[in-house]
Amino acid sequence: MKTIELHGTSFSIGLKHGVQGKKEVHRSLETYEQLFKGYASLSWKKAKEKALLHFNAIEAYRPEYLDEMEGIARGAGVEFEDILTLNARSEIALTNSPDGCTSLAITEPRSSKTWLAQNWDWKGEQTDSLLFLKIEQPNKPNIEMVTEGGIIGKIGCNDSGIGVCLNALLTRTCEAKVPIHLGLRAVLDSYTFEEALSSVDHNQMASPAHFLIASKEKKMMSVEVSPIYTAKIGPKDGVLLHTNHICELAMRNEVFDSPHDDSYQRLKVIDKLVNSLDCDPDADDIFSLLADHDNYPDSICRHGNPSKLTHENMETVFSIVMDLTSNKVALILGNPCLSKKAGTTIY
Repeated sequence: MKTIELHGTSFSIGLKHGVQGKKEVHRSLETYEQLFKGYASLSWKKAKEKALLHFNAIEAYRPEYLDEMEGIARGAGVEFEDILTLNARSEIALTNSPDGCTSLAITEPRSSKTWLAQNWDWKGEQTDSLLFLKIEQPNKPNIEMVTEGGIIGKIGCNDSGIGVCLNALLTRTCEAKVPIHLGLRAVLDSYTFEEALSSVDHNQMASPAHFLIASKEKKMMSVEVSPIYTAKIGPKDGVLLHTNHICELAMRNEVFDSPHDDSYQRLKVIDKLVNSLDCDPDADDIFSLLADHDNYPDSICRHGNPSKLTHENMETVFSIVMDLTSNKVALILGNPCLSKKAGTTIY
């Protein structure tokens, strides 16, 4: 995974992202043009028109994000609307796609540290689009984040000890509000846990998703966001877990989702595995949970399933374990069950 160090103004950060990650940006554009056609028979031109519906909401929410996207477009040699479309990719045509992911957070009394981790399950071809970004920006925390080329917010943590993970929710709900990937970036742009929650806690997000937010102060919250209702679920015995279905009852009454059966299975399995952990686990212990093959191939460590249609098939693209207490990030590219061969990279 290519690492890019970015600093300066929002436009400068974007420009360097576009120049140094040009190959990954173009790979993302190719992938999502194909996926939009496959999932929604949507041309790239129509996708760009749909992305522009979110422009005013983004401008009111964080106008500097538009500057950063403009910088990426300039650096990668594409149009601004292309990059806006990547950042709104979940809203444009993928609210009905079978995205995966299993996420977890652990702190006291189960651990003296705060751990935040997940598998990101998606299309295997997006492995070639991944970037590890290290962002230094004025008047905001420094960020370490895994993202897809051209997308300015995703999964990671900052040097204030705030981290976030993402789980997709399978719904048809969407409004012309702030794309969820920009909500993830706003969490990472926060100095405190309370600021992070506030940035996504007022029905600002354009489509439903789950954000698992945690901090080195041993605070954590599951936040099921949507444009019409936002639900929060607190930890039980220092643990929070989530897969790809709505868990909070009031949220289920407001937003209809249609998850795949394996989402419920993975949640049961990760709950059992976490409860079997000794106190004070380390990164390897948590990676071992993410490598579990119960209900293979639609397991926590997901592998390609030849019985599924091509557009429904996905696999674990990367695993991430964040030690928010010590500001350390460990990554495995691909399936974590192969970590003995692949090793982990510590940032």
